[in-house]
Amino acid sequence: MEAVILAGGMGTRLSQVVKDIPKPMAPINGRPFMSFVLEWLISYPVEKIILSLGFKSEIIRSYFGESFLGIPIEYVVEDKPLGTGGAVKYAARFTESDNLLVMNGDTYFPINLKEFYDFHIENENHFSVALKRLTDFDRYGSVEYSGDKIVSFREKEFCSDGLINGGIYFINRDYLESKKLPEIFSLEYDLMEKEAGEGILKAKIFDDVFIDIGIPADYLRASELFSDNLLSET
Repeated sequence: MEAVILAGGMGTRLSQVVKDIPKPMAPINGRPFMSFVLEWLISYPVEKIILSLGFKSEIIRSYFGESFLGIPIEYVVEDKPLGTGGAVKYAARFTESDNLLVMNGDTYFPINLKEFYDFHIENENHFSVALKRLTDFDRYGSVEYSGDKIVSFREKEFCSDGLINGGIYFINRDYLESKKLPEIFSLEYDLMEKEAGEGILKAKIFDDVFIDIGIPADYLRASELFSDNLLSET
């Protein structure tokens, strides 16, 4: 299994509490947030990690080096912002697997990757999405889901109970290459939203803790959860 991790974000909304570093490097109790993500990831049979970088990439490269706990790391640095889709498409050139694991470096969603991979392979999916159920939220758009297929994505609005895109995907290489996508595009808006309702996007719901450090309130929550060792209880 090869994992592509998108870690090029500037963290604009976090700038009041974390300045001048890539968002995945935001410190959590003395460690970069992404180190917790990588620890979870390599508990599964990952052969290589590809970090897709942009803003101040040298900070990430100098911290993690050529490997993380024995798992090789390769770096792909954007010369210009490519969008989430463009970043995935570019990073895929440095992989060999038929199916790519794609995830975000600023989100901690420790799902059962084996279960998710089996779901993707056994159903011969082109594009699999890990979903998370939330209550009383308005920060994320919601996902309409039927059977194992994503029907549509809804804009951000208050939702008392619903599903969100957890930001972890398995994408079939042949499918990705067949789309003839531009150099710069959004994975979410330019590909996923267009494929919704076409039977291409398959999804599986996971109940694991979901932490997205994109805003100060959730960044502080992450610090509390990791420091108090509450993750195993959530």
